[in-house]
Amino acid sequence: MSVSRKLFVTMASFIVAMGLIYAFVTQIVVRDSLELMVETTRRKEIEELSNLFASYYEKNNGSWDGVQQVHVSKQFWNSHQSASFVLLSPEKKRLYVAGDASYQTVTMFGIRSSVRMAGETIAFLYYYDPEVACISKLRIGILDSVTFLLFADATVFALLSLLIAYGLSKRLTAPLRLLIPAIDRLGKGEFGIQAPVVTKDEYGKVAKAFNEMSKQLQRAENVRRNLVADVAHELRTPLTIIRGKLDLVQQGGRPIEPESLLPLQDELIRLTRLVDDLHQLSLAEAKKLPLERKPTHIPALLRRIIDRITPDAERKGIEITLTCSTDMATVNVDPNRMTQVLLNLLVNSVRYTPSGGNVSITVEEETARNEESGFLRITITDTGIGIEPEHLPFLFDRFYRTDEARTRNSGGMGLGLAIAKEFVLAHNGTIEVESSPGQGTTFIVKLPY
Repeated sequence: MSVSRKLFVTMASFIVAMGLIYAFVTQIVVRDSLELMVETTRRKEIEELSNLFASYYEKNNGSWDGVQQVHVSKQFWNSHQSASFVLLSPEKKRLYVAGDASYQTVTMFGIRSSVRMAGETIAFLYYYDPEVACISKLRIGILDSVTFLLFADATVFALLSLLIAYGLSKRLTAPLRLLIPAIDRLGKGEFGIQAPVVTKDEYGKVAKAFNEMSKQLQRAENVRRNLVADVAHELRTPLTIIRGKLDLVQQGGRPIEPESLLPLQDELIRLTRLVDDLHQLSLAEAKKLPLERKPTHIPALLRRIIDRITPDAERKGIEITLTCSTDMATVNVDPNRMTQVLLNLLVNSVRYTPSGGNVSITVEEETARNEESGFLRITITDTGIGIEPEHLPFLFDRFYRTDEARTRNSGGMGLGLAIAKEFVLAHNGTIEVESSPGQGTTFIVKLPY
């Protein structure tokens, strides 16, 4: 059963139930009110007769035997010459009948009351006279009219409400019906499909979440498809070189000079590095990366890294500055992993900064929102070529390159930033990037104390 049908059935059941309950309760209230009104007109007479019969019942030791011999006072009959009444036992057995009216007339149009003694009903008394008959007939007519009108109104109300409920169920589930085809297409593998967002309520939030999920699935699928191609591309060139060199050696038939093996060793080193990087990245993504944490003074670590890249920076005339504005610059991290992260970021900054530029590094303390703990903020800013905005969301993806035309030797394998992100996340930290084309790039690493 569809959601709209379930919603309609629920609303319809509620409407019908409430209509019936309203009609039933109103009928009971009107009926009791009319009966009380009729009974009030002859309360004195009914109480007089009830006391008479109750007194006889008590004097006769709780028995109605011989009750037919009870005589009603002449004064009562002189005042109510046209009156009739019937006394019935709790089992509806006739005990006493008086008056000219028939038994059926008295019981149908007369006023019914209970004869009670010691809190127990011992008989039922029906009192009748022409005036009571007129009021009773009026009561029955009003009650029947009210009952008819109530159920007629309830029927009309229910029908109108059902039409409204049907329209509301269709309207409320319309955004969901628009979302279902997109879900079906996504289930068939059409990643990236977008559902229309037609409302700002929960349905609209669901549609937006679905669209974002579809985009993420598309990006994940693209990464999956490109992964094999990227790995194959990175492996093909060194394997081709190695194969060519080996074929040449086999065909030459001469002793192998040690110098001729150096290209083979370079390619094997590259293959080994690729495999190691992929292995470390997979461990980090699986949260299984081994970490040897120890208190590490980050500025001292950065100075050692700067010493390693200073020759490359000096060849391009790039100035590297380090500024530390906090005395709390020691954090509990794996120094080898963080060296790999910071070295990768600084190498990229030097690589993409033109001659005469500069790379500035700042280390400062940042207080967390709860003010109970903080972060050590490491900012690396260069004056390089910058990065286009469309590349920023994917910069930390595996094998992602902002310039597809970049060669393997000049651009690397596209794993450095992905590894850097996973290493920082393994330390419960964060890494961010800010960049504008032509205005340089800033990487921000935050490590918890």
